[in-house]
Amino acid sequence: MTACGLLLRDAVPADVPVVARFVRRLAEYERLAHEAVGTEEDFARALFAEPRRAGCILAEWSGEPAGFALYHWTFSTFLAKPGRWLEDLWVEPEHRRKGIARALFARLARETLAEGGGRLAWNVLDWNAPAIATYDAMGADNLDEWTQRRLQGQSLADLAKEAA
Repeated sequence: MTACGLLLRDAVPADVPVVARFVRRLAEYERLAHEAVGTEEDFARALFAEPRRAGCILAEWSGEPAGFALYHWTFSTFLAKPGRWLEDLWVEPEHRRKGIARALFARLARETLAEGGGRLAWNVLDWNAPAIATYDAMGADNLDEWTQRRLQGQSLADLAKEAA
């Protein structure tokens, strides 16, 4: 525990209910609760089964769960280096403005570099001005020229059925 009461640690299997709760809280904040269908079992499998598909850092403030960062690994062909994709970051409202989000980012940055990585990336909703201001203050690049696409649900299943 630091002098300010902040502890960052890797999630352990007993933390899965907290992780699932934080994901639901984030989805509600982002007005996307209808898309948050992952179960505790899904998170346990992704975070702790082999092969491990994701990692999670928990933030505790004075021993109380205060936030988290859930990430997975990526690879940049342009850099020819691994990286990390920050899928979700959440800090409980009562713990905001204590430096927790920045501390989570700093730890992700250190771990990315320690793994020989060249990039830490994430998305932010265009209406989330407080998060955007935080990211700008950290020196994050804004990739306005890129638009995101995804396949999921029935579209993903339909494409998978096509013959090779």
